[in-house]
Amino acid sequence: MRLSESFFYTLREDAKDEDSVSSNLLVRAGMIKKSSTGIYMIMPMGKKVLSKIENIIREEMDAKGAQELLMPALISEDVYVRSGRRDAFGSNMFSLKDRYNRPYVLGPTHEELFAVAASMHGGSYKDFPYNLYQIQTKYRDETRPRFGLIRVREFIMKDAYTFDIDEAGLDVAYDKMYDAYCRIFDRLDLNYKIVKADTGAMGGLLSEEYQAISSIGEDTVVGCEACDFSSNLEITEVVDTLIDSTEEKKTMRVVETPNAKTIEEVAAFFGKSPKDFVKTLLYNVDGRIVAFCIPGDRELNETKALKLLQANEMELASFEDVERVTHAKVGFAGPVGLDCPVYLDRQILHMRNFIVGANQTDHHIENVNLEDFEPEAVADLCQVKEGDLCPKCGKKLTFEHGIEVGNLFKLGTKYARSMNLFYTDANNQLQPVWMGSYGIGLERCMAAVADQHRDEHGLIWPLEIAPFRLAIVLINKKDEEQVKLADQLYEFCQSKHFDVLLDDRKERPGVKFKDMELIGIPYRITVGRGVKDGQVEWTERATGAKENVAIEDIEEKIMDIYQH
Repeated sequence: MRLSESFFYTLREDAKDEDSVSSNLLVRAGMIKKSSTGIYMIMPMGKKVLSKIENIIREEMDAKGAQELLMPALISEDVYVRSGRRDAFGSNMFSLKDRYNRPYVLGPTHEELFAVAASMHGGSYKDFPYNLYQIQTKYRDETRPRFGLIRVREFIMKDAYTFDIDEAGLDVAYDKMYDAYCRIFDRLDLNYKIVKADTGAMGGLLSEEYQAISSIGEDTVVGCEACDFSSNLEITEVVDTLIDSTEEKKTMRVVETPNAKTIEEVAAFFGKSPKDFVKTLLYNVDGRIVAFCIPGDRELNETKALKLLQANEMELASFEDVERVTHAKVGFAGPVGLDCPVYLDRQILHMRNFIVGANQTDHHIENVNLEDFEPEAVADLCQVKEGDLCPKCGKKLTFEHGIEVGNLFKLGTKYARSMNLFYTDANNQLQPVWMGSYGIGLERCMAAVADQHRDEHGLIWPLEIAPFRLAIVLINKKDEEQVKLADQLYEFCQSKHFDVLLDDRKERPGVKFKDMELIGIPYRITVGRGVKDGQVEWTERATGAKENVAIEDIEEKIMDIYQH
């Protein structure tokens, strides 16, 4: 590409409406541009990067025998109603009606339609296994789009689905996709971890995530200082280390606690530690008010709570609902006499004589024990903390932030049953098909690579996904010898079908060098004054290393980077 004949721009100033370094660099490098909240244009330079990521994904999927197709983005809402996921997606799904007042949605994911497609391939056990995938735009009405391409409302995803006759077949298919994903993210040169994750709205038997380690990652990747344990924060078990209290049980006593609502305020009032308290948190869970009791020094894990109640959505109860079930002002809820179901964290089983809210304004109860109220269920409900014990080896847990760039799901027979996808087995009996689902966010991959591969000067793209592997920078357009050599090198690359950029703009050398560093071209040939001495300058973007190369040797140098 000759820059003098191309659509090309960079920005000198930081973007004012970008909240991460990587998204700011992508905007400044002319690769993306925000069109509205959570929606981006992918500009020509960014499209080249995205296309190379897409090609890597396609190559590795095809190598595993997957077949590519393309599904519609506009889908009848009834499809998600049939599978039971319309309510699970809730307001995250864009919905609309056609001219006949029929409800449609913009597809957030396509498990249901792939199940419909699979039903076209006969119905015998002999028709399996197979793997279908697409690379297509998805839509989700995110509450809080942020971090550039990390959390958006419109995005490109590779989603694949495997179809097998039994769980053993699904295991084989899953392992193939696991290997393909490792190859993909290795080729993208990402620093990533594979973690166990919550199956969420997808449902199924197992979920694993590929988390690109990043300071702007929205997910917390839990690891261990001593072993290979890894998990998403949402599902990590809190190892119960409490020992049953031997303290003699006392009689409950209601205590007036004026102006003390928070754990810290009440702890100060009683002269106790937060560990001596039980917090009662009231939530609206799928339209009903429930209470969760956890130790005073812990936080509730909402993912665990949703899974326990087999619910879709939860949010803190409104002030009105709190006052209705506690008969008191906000800040004094407790499990004793509470007018709603109570769910108990398992660590409280070890506690005695703890302090709770009295469901009475400005009052708390001390010396509460388990027999003083009746929980609906007991479970692990707390959020794990850094330094907690590893569930696998007992050493200390560590935290890192990650960007979820890919995920794997063993769906089992959930979607086959809801979408009527069955096959006839060897005994002529109908059986549900076993499915797996596998997703990769292309723009997220692009943003994650940009976040991990950058410096103070700009982006540093890995060789395989750089928009161009090589930039030829012409210093003086008035120097016929320089122009001739730059053109010769450019034509040589073109003849070999190499992706090469020729910066032949009427700009100062410093501007050209800064632009090439900003957009992250891995290698640069500078055609300047050295031409008179039979040399050009070769620069490596990642290290900044420079060397003078004889003109007669430069083609061999070029060949090396394209045959890598």
